[in-house]
Amino acid sequence: MSKPFTPKVVTANALLEGDVVYLAADDRWTRELSEAEILEDEAHAALRLLDGASEASVVVGAYLADVALKDGIPHPTHFREEFRTRGPSNYAHGKQEQI
Repeated sequence: MSKPFTPKVVTANALLEGDVVYLAADDRWTRELSEAEILEDEAHAALRLLDGASEASVVVGAYLADVALKDGIPHPTHFREEFRTRGPSNYAHGKQEQI
């Protein structure tokens, strides 16, 4: 028996800057997880992943990441995704400067 589908978002890295980005419902890439499209249907998630992965001139490494909804806002469920929301870890720049 297969595991039930849980909410997900499409995530990738911006090709030029390397920043973590999320696919929004209006087909733009955003650096804010809170703006990402929440995918709750497996077939729709697969299609959105194809949409995101097809933008090879904009992003690299698109994949589906699990999220949990808290008050309608997505939050990562895995340490790796939580870590990615903080931006690059090699030195303070980008999102890390805001912490």
